[in-house]
Amino acid sequence: MLKRIYLDHAATTPVHPEVREAVLPFMGEYFGNPSSVHSFGREVKKAIEEAREKVASLVGAKPEEIIFTSGATESDNWAIFGIAKANEKKGNHIITSNIEHHAVGDACEMLEKMGFEVTYLPVDENGLLHPEQVEAAITEKTILVTIMHGNNEIGTIQPIKEIGEIVKAKGVYFHTDAVQTTGQIPVNVNELKVDLMSISAHKMYGLKGVGALYVRKGTKLGKFIYGGAQERRKRSGTENIVGIISLGKAAEIAQRELEQRMAHNTKLRDKLINGILEKIPHVRLNGDREKRLPNNVNMSFQYVEGESLLLNLDLKGIAASSGSACTSGSLDPSHVLLAIGLSHEIAHGSLRMTVGSDNTEADIDYVLEVLPEIMDRLRAMSPLYNK
Repeated sequence: MLKRIYLDHAATTPVHPEVREAVLPFMGEYFGNPSSVHSFGREVKKAIEEAREKVASLVGAKPEEIIFTSGATESDNWAIFGIAKANEKKGNHIITSNIEHHAVGDACEMLEKMGFEVTYLPVDENGLLHPEQVEAAITEKTILVTIMHGNNEIGTIQPIKEIGEIVKAKGVYFHTDAVQTTGQIPVNVNELKVDLMSISAHKMYGLKGVGALYVRKGTKLGKFIYGGAQERRKRSGTENIVGIISLGKAAEIAQRELEQRMAHNTKLRDKLINGILEKIPHVRLNGDREKRLPNNVNMSFQYVEGESLLLNLDLKGIAASSGSACTSGSLDPSHVLLAIGLSHEIAHGSLRMTVGSDNTEADIDYVLEVLPEIMDRLRAMSPLYNK
């Protein structure tokens, strides 16, 4: 029987058994609308507020500062468009980086079409943004700085706390996309000095289609969805009860298991990185070696195509993802890999493997056994490769 090894936890995580157990009653017995005043509604409303408290506890926020959304994309969009809408009389300038997730990058591009000015700050060869770059870019018209906490592709963790101190001193709102870090490393909104932060359930063993936006009390944020009084009149629409319960439970588990999760993932990550560097020549590790997500391995292999690499790994039962965007129908390589200085050729030969709680050392041993064989076979077909 073919081994099946999942190494794509940055894309999504399996639902935790405790999460599955927690949501089942809300797919049957507890079905009321939380906006209803009768007992059916009240019992569901109570469960939502308990979930809100768990999410708030995980990130050091107050429960009333957590607003449930349909996921990180909505949270990112709401933070950006909401600040722009509510503060356009103060200014029209936004600062971000050139390696943000498309949920941030595309939103900023849309704001440019609407007349806003956006500064896209470059990162260094390790994907790091330096705080002084942000300070130099802030003007009297700046209303928002949005910088992701941990990069979803190369795993680099940004100095959000240091950037936050600068932004706060300038009186500018600060948002971070913390989708890849929440539940993976310690995340505290007060230590990070952020006013807004995006969270996703399915990146930390919850269900898909639900997330949250942390909004610091006093932040001037425009509405994004209209039509009802849900979420303290800030986000209309009948709540995704099952999703919210899953996010609350996932947050509770993450807080309980955080140190263990970090140690486990870091050990497997380093074993995989060191093994690849030892066994395979002409390889580059992408992202900062130290300031890195515990679960992220992103490497570029010369003389191969990332898509071919992915397909061959899949035939061996290994699920990973490519640093190239080829699989999404685009011929262009990842904007993140280009931003850190990789050529198109090298970027197209990139592979991202992200470990999780379900992985074992035996999984890594298997990858280190089959990956060099696949690499030798693919490189043998390349007219550019000379041993």
